Amino acid sequence: MKKLLKIMGEKLRSGEDLMLVTVVASSGATPRGAGARMLVGREGRIYGTIGGGAVEYRSEHIAAEQLAKRASLEHDFTLTKDDVQNLGMICGGDVKVFFHYIPAGDANAIAVSDEAGARFERGDSFWLASDLAHDGALSVADKASAPEWLLPHLSGHPQRVKDEEHDIFAEQLNSSGRVYIFGGGHVAQALEPVLTNIGFRCVVMDDRPDFTRRELFPTAEEIKLIDFGNIAASVNITGEDYVCVMTRGHAFDTVVQSQILPLRPYYVGVIGSRAKAAGVRRQLIENYGVSEADCDLVTTPIGLDIGAETPAEIAISIAAQLIAVRAGRSAK
Repeated sequence: MKKLLKIMGEKLRSGEDLMLVTVVASSGATPRGAGARMLVGREGRIYGTIGGGAVEYRSEHIAAEQLAKRASLEHDFTLTKDDVQNLGMICGGDVKVFFHYIPAGDANAIAVSDEAGARFERGDSFWLASDLAHDGALSVADKASAPEWLLPHLSGHPQRVKDEEHDIFAEQLNSSGRVYIFGGGHVAQALEPVLTNIGFRCVVMDDRPDFTRRELFPTAEEIKLIDFGNIAASVNITGEDYVCVMTRGHAFDTVVQSQILPLRPYYVGVIGSRAKAAGVRRQLIENYGVSEADCDLVTTPIGLDIGAETPAEIAISIAAQLIAVRAGRSAK
């Protein structure tokens, strides 16, 4: 979305009318879910995708028609069994697509593009809101300034809020949350570039200088040499953050967990076996006073069970799990 909004602003400034095509609802096994977007101009699709295939092809044609009419439109693709066959789809389901006409030079859309770009650069948490009751007019929203009725719907899942007074589609575009990786060993070295490449902002930490060298983590947002016994002196972990614990030993893993679990991060994954996890849990409760509820936050063994063995394979399993968590699915 960062690139799409940037291109949108550039095209509008250059004098081109645009259609912003957004999947605002979907059900069944559709190619892309709610929040999938593409930008269409006078020469066709410019950037983005709503899943490819026949639905996207049809949507490009509808976008061209609406661009000529200079009008917004909502269109339902109700994919019954016959529709699936006729459209050449390999999966069924219903798709609701909104075609937002944006005239060249539209001051509001350009301002949204600029504001979104600035917020991406600052690392802010923010949402893009499309007012479907008013031709899809765009705005940037955050939890500090959004109206009270919208706040419960500003989550990690794209949502359409429709009632007698409102019809808003809200999608989180960026989270201030980071992935804090405790331990700079072989798995961390394989994991960080994978996570960075899929949009996570990674901070790698270790208490050994040899494992906090920039050349080991060239794409990490930060690398910190810290005292595992005093994490708060180095980082401020919040409820939007992800934590991956992979230090060089059980004792260090336990010390780290004893400090981070009461902070209730969005996700906590710990490398190691289930047998090890049971022993660490007992220590956390009996020796550190960590609550049962806080201990329940831990996902261990970290990563999806794909039979991973090498550091590179384990990194893929962890990245896949974090993708699922970010999408609002279970970590298991």
